[in-house]
Amino acid sequence: MFYGGNPLFYSSLLLLVPAILLSLYAQYKVSSTYKKYSKARAASGVTGAQASRMILDREGLGDVEIEVVQGHLTDHYDPRKRVLRLSDGVANSDSLAALGVAAHEAGHAIQHARNYAPMRIRSAVVPAASFGSNFGPIIFMVGLFMSSFRELMTIGIVLFTAAVIFQIVTLPVEFDASSRAMKLLQTNGLVAGPEAGGARKVLSAAALTYVAAALMSILMLVRMVLLRGDE
Repeated sequence: MFYGGNPLFYSSLLLLVPAILLSLYAQYKVSSTYKKYSKARAASGVTGAQASRMILDREGLGDVEIEVVQGHLTDHYDPRKRVLRLSDGVANSDSLAALGVAAHEAGHAIQHARNYAPMRIRSAVVPAASFGSNFGPIIFMVGLFMSSFRELMTIGIVLFTAAVIFQIVTLPVEFDASSRAMKLLQTNGLVAGPEAGGARKVLSAAALTYVAAALMSILMLVRMVLLRGDE
């Protein structure tokens, strides 16, 4: 059976348009904002690596290691190995953008150490979310196009729901890390006065990408449910 003949298959694609547009805007915003504030040097003269080390030490996390990795904005905190990895452009720069990113990742390390509930939940659903994100839509489409395997549509929806939960739980984790970052930068004297505004804009732009990802996953799930209900 060629399901593509059903008008709902195509019309439901319109559901994804807002998320696509937001994703494009978010990527533009991150790129342009980071580029702008990567040229603005912090008066403290502290690099991203130095800032994150200072923050971690003052929060009693001296055992968390910092590693410099290749790539552009590949910064992340690894809770399994308790390692904060900073891209070379962040670790060795004293720009407001670098300080914002470094402090944000340090915020994740603090969340882990403080047993922050949303982060704990996100970590718990990672395996299911990864599997559901990769295979849920594929399994759903097999059931959609093959009339003899309609039950696979339901299985695909269930699997993809784990990915949606992951995206939703990611929002408070990222927002909280950014909030912690701004407080840590200011209380540790790493940014002062108007500088805080620049670092905050970098973090706000980055947060928009997570909102876009969550919206996309939610709308994709809604579309899948609509197509399943049309059977």
